[in-house]
Amino acid sequence: MRHDILVDVLYSVDNAEKSGKKSCVVPASDTVKNVLLVMQKAGYIGGFEFIDDGKSGTFSVSLAGKINKSRAVRPRFAVKKNEYEKWETRFLPAKDFGMLIVSTPRGVMSQKEAQKKGLGGRIVGYIY
Repeated sequence: MRHDILVDVLYSVDNAEKSGKKSCVVPASDTVKNVLLVMQKAGYIGGFEFIDDGKSGTFSVSLAGKINKSRAVRPRFAVKKNEYEKWETRFLPAKDFGMLIVSTPRGVMSQKEAQKKGLGGRIVGYIY
């Protein structure tokens, strides 16, 4: 039984990328869809499509071969609009290498986008 679908999705994408696969299938949810959109916008994945299986559905994700590591962050740490650098040094290997994925009041976005908009939120994951 899954307790955190986002953890399963990011691990599945990371494992498929490391094994050299061109695509992978992950469970679907609204949060997963928003995180995949952020990853696609940043160029880490090629694209994804929803597959209706009669239950909650799945996403077929096409991989671009650009992911070194992707993980979910538990617990979901609260971050203020001027604290992103502190969390970057904690989760990312170098400054401006990779991105934090943040859930804000205006939706899920990368930390760079949240900084531009002056938003804080909760860190849900990271990718580089």
